Amino acid sequence: MNKGFNLLIVFVFMGILLVASGAFYTIDEKEQVVVTQFGRLVDKPITKAGLYFKLPFIQKANYFDKRILQWDGDANQIPTREKRFIWVDTTARWQIVDPLKFMQKVGTELNAQTRLDDIIDASTRDIVSSHRLVELIRSSNRLLEENKKEILDSSVMTEFGKTVLEPIKVGREELAIKILQRARESIADYGIELVDVRIKRLNYVNEVQAKVYERMISERKRAAEKYRSEGQGKKAEIEGLREKELIEINAEAYRKAEEIKGKADAEAIKIYADAYNKDPEFYTFVKTLESYRKTINQQTTLMLSTENEFYEHLNGIAGFKSISHQQP
Repeated sequence: MNKGFNLLIVFVFMGILLVASGAFYTIDEKEQVVVTQFGRLVDKPITKAGLYFKLPFIQKANYFDKRILQWDGDANQIPTREKRFIWVDTTARWQIVDPLKFMQKVGTELNAQTRLDDIIDASTRDIVSSHRLVELIRSSNRLLEENKKEILDSSVMTEFGKTVLEPIKVGREELAIKILQRARESIADYGIELVDVRIKRLNYVNEVQAKVYERMISERKRAAEKYRSEGQGKKAEIEGLREKELIEINAEAYRKAEEIKGKADAEAIKIYADAYNKDPEFYTFVKTLESYRKTINQQTTLMLSTENEFYEHLNGIAGFKSISHQQP
């Protein structure tokens, strides 16, 4: 009984000793391990999650991240092919695909970030300096194709004598791919796979930025003046059409008015003619009275002979004074 109990105690003690010495180790889904013995590889790198055993005190489990990691570089001042200095800020994603080679040549993720700084920055500098700024800004000629007529008619020019939306052969996305391809060639020896590289931000250096802003303002003012000129031309065209339509409306209205007046005068003449034909003497009497009303008032003095037709109906009116002159 005591012997069995003692054996149990020995096994328990040995188990505790093994656990305490790190003989057992675990790997989760985001990790991979390289087991070394006195600095030398014992077996292939372990990438599958689970519980594993190693010789205590002799072997060592070296853990490395299996996930895709982020790299964010510092912004660098780089000249383009036109010798225009710009700030280029890039970012990338990378992954440890060969943990053994990574451990032998890099060692830690911090060292890997330093190597990525050197390699990606050098690749970015080579690609940017061999291409134009417009190729770093745009990815395609889509805007150029959509606004082709407007651009061809525009007089807005850049300081290099080209239109603002000049055509490009290589765009921003293709340049990012070129940076990725060049950096991959140099980084593969470190057990690292570069997943992608992106140009995060572009900006002019302070010495150039003020001039660029001035040029942009000048271009916008020139474009605004062009639109104002087109607006004034459109305004003049509309006002001309308005004046033309107004003259046509007035002419048509005058024609209709004269036509109506002509018809009315004809009808009035017809009425007068009918009235005259029915009783000429009465018509003559009415017209004479009408002429009296228009020509004679209390201040009027007429000098008429007795043979004057105008005197015919005045003769005998009470209060009417006349002076007769005999002819010799």
